[in-house]
Amino acid sequence: MTKMPKTQSRKPEPRNGVDTPALFATIDAVKQQPELARFQFRATNRWQQGTHSRSRLLSFRGAGDEQHHEREFSYDADHPAVLVGRDNGPTPVEFLLHALAACITAGIGNIAAARGVTLYEVESTVEGDIDLQGILGLSDEVRNGYEGIRIGFKIKGDAPAEKLRQIVEQSRARSAVFDVLTNGVPVAISVEAA
Repeated sequence: MTKMPKTQSRKPEPRNGVDTPALFATIDAVKQQPELARFQFRATNRWQQGTHSRSRLLSFRGAGDEQHHEREFSYDADHPAVLVGRDNGPTPVEFLLHALAACITAGIGNIAAARGVTLYEVESTVEGDIDLQGILGLSDEVRNGYEGIRIGFKIKGDAPAEKLRQIVEQSRARSAVFDVLTNGVPVAISVEAA
């Protein structure tokens, strides 16, 4: 009598809006040519007035060549009136919260699709605590940035709760934004003044 294998590989199918076959093809291509994984993202920011500025994102380098988004993205940032702004956009530190939530959520979508899990809902709430005494120059003992950030996820899918938790954890472990926030990264500033 012939034994059937315990696991049978099945062809990945698109799931959760993720082109899973393309995801696996990308992973395989990078395994063969690791240099394809090197990317450089860019943003150009221009001051508008007061605390209001606008960032534009269009091109980046990756997969061995110069790339372009299908359209230019533009984001305004400002401070609310209580912080001497005109509230033309979220504060830069709020964008950081958005970046963290968006990065982990994108990973959840990809990882769930790769594991064959259909998601019904993913929602997160991100909170960051900051003491403005540092930014305002009132205390050298208070840091300028967040003192702590908390993110909570609600996730529903066609898998047991433990598997859904594992998907969130794997996404956190692979999140570029989480890595930058928790491990830091060197930042170089150059100034051309006229």
